[in-house]
Amino acid sequence: MEEIVFVIFGGSGDLTRRKLIPALYNLYREKRYSYNVGIIGVGRTQYSCQSYRDYLKDFLAKQIREDEWDEMSVDSFFLGVHYVIMDQTQESDYLILNSNIQNLFPACNNFIFYLATPPVLYEKIPLFLKSSGLISNSDKSGIRRVVVEKPFGYDLESALKLDIIFKKVFDEDSIYRIDHFLGKETVQNILVLRFANSIFEPIWNRNYVDRVEITAVENMGVGNRGGYYDGAGALRDMVQNHLVQLLSLIAMEPPRAFNEKEFRDETVKVYKSFRQLTNEDIEKSVIRGQYISSPIIGKRAYREEKGVDPKSHTETFLAMKIFIDNWRWEGVPFYIRTGKEMPTKVTEIVIHFKKTPYFPFLGGKTIPEANQLVIRIQPNEGAILKLDMKVPGPGFKLKQVSMDFTYDKLGILPTEDAYTRLIEDCLNGDSTLFTRSDAVIESWKFFDKIIRFWKENDVPLYGYPAGTWGPPESETIFSGNGNWTNPCKNLINTDLYCEL
Repeated sequence: MEEIVFVIFGGSGDLTRRKLIPALYNLYREKRYSYNVGIIGVGRTQYSCQSYRDYLKDFLAKQIREDEWDEMSVDSFFLGVHYVIMDQTQESDYLILNSNIQNLFPACNNFIFYLATPPVLYEKIPLFLKSSGLISNSDKSGIRRVVVEKPFGYDLESALKLDIIFKKVFDEDSIYRIDHFLGKETVQNILVLRFANSIFEPIWNRNYVDRVEITAVENMGVGNRGGYYDGAGALRDMVQNHLVQLLSLIAMEPPRAFNEKEFRDETVKVYKSFRQLTNEDIEKSVIRGQYISSPIIGKRAYREEKGVDPKSHTETFLAMKIFIDNWRWEGVPFYIRTGKEMPTKVTEIVIHFKKTPYFPFLGGKTIPEANQLVIRIQPNEGAILKLDMKVPGPGFKLKQVSMDFTYDKLGILPTEDAYTRLIEDCLNGDSTLFTRSDAVIESWKFFDKIIRFWKENDVPLYGYPAGTWGPPESETIFSGNGNWTNPCKNLINTDLYCEL
């Protein structure tokens, strides 16, 4: 079996210990490696190789279920984990890294570089890899891949600049821009739900769909990410990448095949079809909010969080309306919403179908509700279809009921994180579930107008108490056509109880 070296920049950071090492261990434990994988963490923290292994092992023990913990397997895995102390901002230190790699893996010519670092280093690391000899454009004999976390750029200009830098060092098919949402089983299931069931395709269009809602909210603040988040905000952190990816899965045409080209081509087509926003559209259809303190539930304001500017105007909530100008979706509004410190943590999509145009049972004194399809990404993963039915008894009294499916009906939902699937794909050279360059640029072309408008104008930033569903002003984007569906943590039986 060939050897590959997995180099993690930011190796002592939070992402590495919480996501990357558990994902790599899952693949090792289940023997899903297609290579013998050596792991090198890179960072400035003063660890020896052994103390680094102990640090990661202690945290892994808290992540892995007791019935999945195998001491011999864990010890064997960590024998392949190493650590190099270096300053990732200094070009000369990459010579130290190169020397360590040559000593540890002298015969290896396959490398994956994972950038689990602050985005400010994205401009430097690829160029330093090249100047140090770790990457050579003339050497095509081995694997050279790079995985980069979002955000890929802070606006259109910076995204274009990053794209140029990365392509000076790596071929496009070797650049893996990771979006962990696409690694989730429930996100991939959207495609199966749409394209494997013939009952949905005839009605999945402007003729039968009234509107679509996409909600991805959390019931916590920024935690220890205040320094990063205050320079990013909800639009860059969630909307420009995660939420438009979910939108594209709902809106795309069926790809001819699920592969690196066909699937990603259809994603780009959706982005290119976004109706361009005027300044008036941005004023009326994009609502910003920031959470304020809520003493009743003991929550502090965003501006009181560690690392946050006490006068910050960064949005922790964003709601907006998007139209897709193509044959399938012309005139159908897509409402997207994300926020911190909301009542619950939930990600779901609600397809609102149009109401029936004629109701013959007027004597029932009950007006039917529109049908809905709710696709739950997390938690209580599954889907429900809401239908109107007759209540037993005289007359025609109606009640909306749910036909539900939850993932536990297919067996146990894998406990592995989305990173496990995506890292496995990267090791195998499959970039289907990673974002392509043109998709990043097309997305930024759309959202860059919003960012520029915010910079040039005095745009309202509405306060909302932590633990609520955001500023009431977010309801105005519906213009009388409905309102937000505020979901419960539980997907089913919400007429009996609503867990928050």
